Amino acid sequence: MNAPHNISLQIKLPTADGKLEPFALSQPRDFPAQTKRTFNRTAYSAAHVAGDPLSTREPWLESAVDWDSTLAYRRHLWSLGLGVAEAMDTAQRGMGMDWPTSLELIRRSVDAARDFPDALLASGAGTDHLAPASTLTVDDVIAAYDEQCAAVEKAGSRIILMASRALAACTSSPDDYFRVYGHVLRQVKEPVIIHWLGEMFDPALAGYWGYADHDKAMEVALYVIEANVAKVDGVKVSLLDKDKEIAMRRRLPKGVRMYTGDDFNYAELIEGDGRDYSDALLGIFDAIAPAASAALAALAEGKRDAFHEILAPTVPLSRHLFRDPTRFYKTGVVFLAWLNGHQEHFVMVGGQQSARHIVHLAEAFRLADRAGLLHDPELACRRMRSLLAVNGIEG
Repeated sequence: MNAPHNISLQIKLPTADGKLEPFALSQPRDFPAQTKRTFNRTAYSAAHVAGDPLSTREPWLESAVDWDSTLAYRRHLWSLGLGVAEAMDTAQRGMGMDWPTSLELIRRSVDAARDFPDALLASGAGTDHLAPASTLTVDDVIAAYDEQCAAVEKAGSRIILMASRALAACTSSPDDYFRVYGHVLRQVKEPVIIHWLGEMFDPALAGYWGYADHDKAMEVALYVIEANVAKVDGVKVSLLDKDKEIAMRRRLPKGVRMYTGDDFNYAELIEGDGRDYSDALLGIFDAIAPAASAALAALAEGKRDAFHEILAPTVPLSRHLFRDPTRFYKTGVVFLAWLNGHQEHFVMVGGQQSARHIVHLAEAFRLADRAGLLHDPELACRRMRSLLAVNGIEG
């Protein structure tokens, strides 16, 4: 458990009713800085990117990455035993990160991973260089997928097959999904992770798999997997609905993993229900990496109570960061990396540091403290005060 409050370290934080209330910080939890332990779940953290604060590129129009901070964070994740899911929505794919910059990120991550024996790395391949339009054809989508999959394989990474805005825009027929995914899966060299990203994460993906109804859509996704089982390592489901994930998990072919993308219910889904369990590919693992690593190590040792005791206080934080509009969760993730000293600035590609208001960030600060995740409270407090000052608030 956390140590008692250190009442000498306080900050005034804004509340939803427009007031300022004093908040006393806790001592951080003593999570291991590194781990060589073996987990009994496959665990990827979708990793964020840091923007370049000195770039002269227009932030809403061009990608500008702080490569040193971005790659240092991936090394941090690998040092904790977590895998890296690269160039995903957590890396602002489609919200500030274009395909050429994403491919450069993948190449740099592949190179950095060589310093970590057995490092897990899988990278997003999609169609985001193709602007969504009803005038597109299925053949256009297939060609776009082929181009990105080939580039990711050439870079030396496994593939996470991302959902396609272009496909969602040009068809509503399940038959077209069969055709596109069947073609792509036949072409890839190694089994991929299929990513089903719900519309709460990306409104442009509403009706994916040809149906607005998730249960009907699930039937299409399962058919695609069953027809191409040798080329599917697993499926990541990001619907924020644990019952749907469990239902699909129970129907997956033998050997195909369910990677939870449920940032609301990850603890119970990873533990499992005695019948089966989910592995993990989560954006929240970026923000809670030390706790996630410690909890997974405890689970591997059969210490289920410790697993839940560590993760329980991270769940309110995750639900806050991923609250509606869910697609802006990346702002809170990068905010916490800044508070913890993993980058010297709170700058995001696309100017997305402005996507959440100051009251939201203040609550993220409180919840991160309660989860024991502010490992240097004095630094976090100093940085939070600087952000409050920019917003005209004396903390």
